[in-house]
Amino acid sequence: MKNLYRHTETIFEKMTAVATAILGSSFTFILALGMIIFFLSNRAFHMHDVQEFIRDVIHSLTFLSLFVIQKEFNRFSAALHLKVNELVSSHKSANNAVLNIEDKTEQEIIELAKEYKERTEKANENTGKVKNFTSLY
Repeated sequence: MKNLYRHTETIFEKMTAVATAILGSSFTFILALGMIIFFLSNRAFHMHDVQEFIRDVIHSLTFLSLFVIQKEFNRFSAALHLKVNELVSSHKSANNAVLNIEDKTEQEIIELAKEYKERTEKANENTGKVKNFTSLY
């Protein structure tokens, strides 16, 4: 059962990576814009109600916003990953296991988070300080 779950998670993570790449591409935005222009131009000739036309325009802009937001998030995320990778790789005592962590599976990230939680607890025990560590997982 665990193998089936892991296999399903791996497939889902690959599908989301592909979907993110597709939704964030400039070509997809241009294709969506062309579809909307075609739709609105065809609907405009048969439109009897101005409110329907306004509704269609708002829905179209919302649809296009998805592609713009995804493109910007992809760019921001890539830049952030590069900055963090540079910081980790430039520090001699840093654990290189977190380099390119964005390519790891969710299960691997959960295991790393547990490992860091244990390290934090050990460090707090050794120094006598108590801090709250909240994990994302």
